[in-house]
Amino acid sequence: MARANKDDMPKKSMPKDVAISTIGSHSALQILKGAKDEGFRTIAVCLKGRERPYQSFKVADEIILIDSYDDFAEAEKKLIAENAIIIPHASFIEYVGLENVNKLKVPYFGNKAILPWEANRDKQREWLKGAGLRIPRIFTDPKTIDIPSIVKFHGAAGGKGYFLAKNEADFRKKIAKHPETKKYTIQEYIMGVPMYVHYFYSPITNELEIMSFDVRYESNVDSLGRVSARDQMALPEIDPSYVVVGNLPVVVRESLLPEFFDMGEKVVAQSKKIAPPGLFGPFCLEGVITPDAHFYTFEISARIVAGTNPYVTGSPYSQLRYNESMSTGRRIAREIRNAINQDKLKLLLG
Repeated sequence: MARANKDDMPKKSMPKDVAISTIGSHSALQILKGAKDEGFRTIAVCLKGRERPYQSFKVADEIILIDSYDDFAEAEKKLIAENAIIIPHASFIEYVGLENVNKLKVPYFGNKAILPWEANRDKQREWLKGAGLRIPRIFTDPKTIDIPSIVKFHGAAGGKGYFLAKNEADFRKKIAKHPETKKYTIQEYIMGVPMYVHYFYSPITNELEIMSFDVRYESNVDSLGRVSARDQMALPEIDPSYVVVGNLPVVVRESLLPEFFDMGEKVVAQSKKIAPPGLFGPFCLEGVITPDAHFYTFEISARIVAGTNPYVTGSPYSQLRYNESMSTGRRIAREIRNAINQDKLKLLLG
């Protein structure tokens, strides 16, 4: 396969009236920077008081300020007038809301039909199981918990509220601290190294790319790991929490790459069956590599993830393929640029 690079790109000039937009949060800096690198105008939609990063890092040609995300409908009118394409990320889906996202009239990069499969952990499991991936056990009844398990709340909240439970009594004690939370999944806790695989699938070329990998730095579970067992015994009772506070880049063993490619291709193939035309653009498989070098997938994110943010100038993998700076954010813009040049933009808009 010939390596893709900027010299392979069509020479047509970019339409000057097309803009790339997203909500100012999560991976917006990377998305907007990548769009500018590909020649697009950029628009950030920010809550008032949160616009400073997008001004300081000079990634937004225009900033639309709103008082709350309930006002996004007003911002949408401006985006439509600006001929913008909206790029979703986790904060976008969380703040605007799944129901409102489905009602958007502004052009949207991605397949909205896949979002209900991502948002519901039971449907996610059905998707991943149908793709033939290794997945942890699920306990539908707390009474059946017989091994260490992790309780995860539904939605894109960055690990907020997650907790470990060793049996039913432990579960009841800890779930009582979250009386407002109704939807959760009790999942077998797999021992190993957490790993997050960042993919990009193009419906134009029908190719799957591995963009990068990351591991998450979580509070306070990672800081607890620096405290000896003896000293932990002397501390007041502390429940581990799994709130993501940052992302660390990682390069995996090269011998594992064939399995990661295979998993990504199976997930895309299954998505075409459950939610035509299927998953495309960036997505992430989140899981654990066990000591026997097997990967257990516990979640899928069907859009760009914050774990790609360490790679604003590209990763070792994108450098191998493109031989230029290619973040996931820029890869999205490159796909839109290619689609415009080939009159295939409808393939990318949900």
